[in-house]
Amino acid sequence: MFTGFVLVLADPSRIAELSEELAGLDGVSEVYAVTGEWDLVAVVRVRDHERLADVVTVDIAKLGGIRRTETMVAFRAYSRHDLDAAFALGAE
Repeated sequence: MFTGFVLVLADPSRIAELSEELAGLDGVSEVYAVTGEWDLVAVVRVRDHERLADVVTVDIAKLGGIRRTETMVAFRAYSRHDLDAAFALGAE
């Protein structure tokens, strides 16, 4: 499983509509409206690297109202559950 985080700078008038369009794309599991420099974060979860490339460079790129994107590819995931288990080793 490959996970990518696509940061999106959008036209202000298209943020709400664009959020729905992004969320409807195959491979996009979540979309967040966020504060700061970026307007949206789309979480992409796909089975292979080629599909990740297609989602970002074809599917997302064709949506109107996107001014700029930046994509980060995850190489390792941590969760609160994993961290709690790691620190609990040997502690009884």
